[in-house]
Amino acid sequence: MKRYLTLAVLVVLAVSCGGRRGQDGDGTQGDSLATAVQEKPKDRPKSNAKSTPDDSLAALKQKFPEEPIFDILTSMGTIRVKLYKDTPKHRANFIRLALTHYYDGLLFHRVVEDFVIQGGDPFTRDSTRLEEWGEGGPGYTIDPEIVPEHTHKKGALAAARRGNYANPMKESSGSQFYLVQNADNCKHLDGEYTVFGETVGGLNVIDRIAALRVDRYNRPLRRVVIMRISPNEQLNKRALEEEERAREELENPVPKQEEAQPDEKKEGEIITLQVQETVDSSILRGRKLKHRD
Repeated sequence: MKRYLTLAVLVVLAVSCGGRRGQDGDGTQGDSLATAVQEKPKDRPKSNAKSTPDDSLAALKQKFPEEPIFDILTSMGTIRVKLYKDTPKHRANFIRLALTHYYDGLLFHRVVEDFVIQGGDPFTRDSTRLEEWGEGGPGYTIDPEIVPEHTHKKGALAAARRGNYANPMKESSGSQFYLVQNADNCKHLDGEYTVFGETVGGLNVIDRIAALRVDRYNRPLRRVVIMRISPNEQLNKRALEEEERAREELENPVPKQEEAQPDEKKEGEIITLQVQETVDSSILRGRKLKHRD
C-alpha cells in the first residue's frame, strides 16, 4: 500500500513540476531577459493567418514618405519613431493599426529595466483579463523582415513574437511591439526579431517607463497608457517635399554646364590694343630722337 502511495505522490509531483516548466519555458511568465519580448502561445489562432499582402504605402488612405514619422503619445510622455522603408510589411501594418486607432488605450504591459518595454496587446484594455495580458493580437502574424543592418540599438522599434520552438519561421505578432532601452542587453536579439523602426525623439520617456516598479511578471505597478499613435504631419510633409524634389531632379536632370571658354574675340582685342600701344610708343620715341638730332 505504501508503495502505491509513494508512486502516486511522485506522479503528482512530476505533473506539477512539468506544468511549471511549461509556463516558464515559453518565455511568457519567466523574468529572463532573453525571453521577455516573446508572446504567449495563445497570441494567434492556429490557422496561422497572415496580414493583408498589400504592403505598399499607396494602399493607405493617407500619403506618407518612405520612412514616416509617428508619435507614440503615452501617459508618461511622447516617443517619436521612424519606420524603416526596407521592412514594408511591418511599416504598413503599424501605420494601418495606428490610423484605425487600434492602439488607443492599450498599455505597456511588460517592462524590464535595462532591456525593453513592450505594448500593443488589445487585452490590456480590460483589467479583468490581467492573466491574459501578452496573449492578445489582431488575429494574424507578419512574415519576418529581418535586415542585418537594423540592430537592437537603444530606441530600436521591433515586433514581438512567439519563441522559436513554437514559431521556427520567426513570424512577428500582428500588433505587439517593443522598444529597446539598453542595447548591450539586447545584442542576442539581433537577427532573431524584426526591427522595423527607431526612436528619433523621447528616449528619456523610454528610460522613465523602464525604471517603473513591476510585479513578478514584469507588469508595471503604474499604468502606462498608449493614448494614441499618430503620424507627425509636419515632419512627414517635409520629408514628402524632399522626396518629391529628389524625384524631380532624378527625372529631369539639369544639363551639365560646359566649362566657360575664354572669349577669343576679347583676347584678340586685348592683344591688338597691346600691339598698337607698342607701335605708338615706338613712333613717339622715334619722333623724340629725330627732334633731338
